[in-house]
Amino acid sequence: MTTEVKPSPRERLLEAAATLTYRDGVGIGVEALCKAAGVSKRSMYQLFESKDDLLAASLERRTSAYAAALLPAADDGRSPRERILHVFEQVESQSLKPEFYGCPFLAAQIELKDRSHPASRVARGVKANLTAFFRAEAERGGAGDPELLARQLSMVFDGASARAGIGADELTGLVAPTVITLLDAAGMR
Repeated sequence: MTTEVKPSPRERLLEAAATLTYRDGVGIGVEALCKAAGVSKRSMYQLFESKDDLLAASLERRTSAYAAALLPAADDGRSPRERILHVFEQVESQSLKPEFYGCPFLAAQIELKDRSHPASRVARGVKANLTAFFRAEAERGGAGDPELLARQLSMVFDGASARAGIGADELTGLVAPTVITLLDAAGMR
C-alpha cells in the first residue's frame, strides 16, 4: 500500500500563490492564499516574512519551468532564426489554452508598479533573460543590430502575450509573420 505524501505547507502556499496570482492578480488577499493552501496565516508568516516574499518565492519557483516551456534546448541543432521562432510558436500554442492569461512575469510587473518589490525584481530578471536569449540568437544569426532586434522581439513577445492573455487577439497567423518580418529586416539567417 502506497501512501500519498502531502505537499508541505510551504509548497502548498507557493502553489496557491502561483495559481491565484496568475488567475486573479497579485492583489489576492492573504486570507484567500492561506485558505487555498490549507495553511493558517500564522503558518504563512512563519514561512515567509510577508506576502511580498511569498509572491517573489512563487515567481522564482516558476522560472525554470517557464524557461523550459518557451526556450529550445541548447543543443537542438536549429538555426538561430528557427530558435527564435520556436519561442513564439510556444507562446502561440500556450495562448490557445483557456487558462492562459498572458506572461505571469509581465503581469506581476504591470500590477505591482513598484520596481523594487521583490516579486517585480524576480519578474524583471526573467524578462531580461528572455531578451538576452533573443540577443544571443540574433548575434549568432548575423543580425545587423542584435540589441535592437532583441528588444523588438521582447516587445512583440510581451505585447502578443498580453493581448492573448486578455482575449483581445488570437496569436495564430499574427505573431509568426510579425516576427518573421523583424527577422528578415534584421538580416537574420
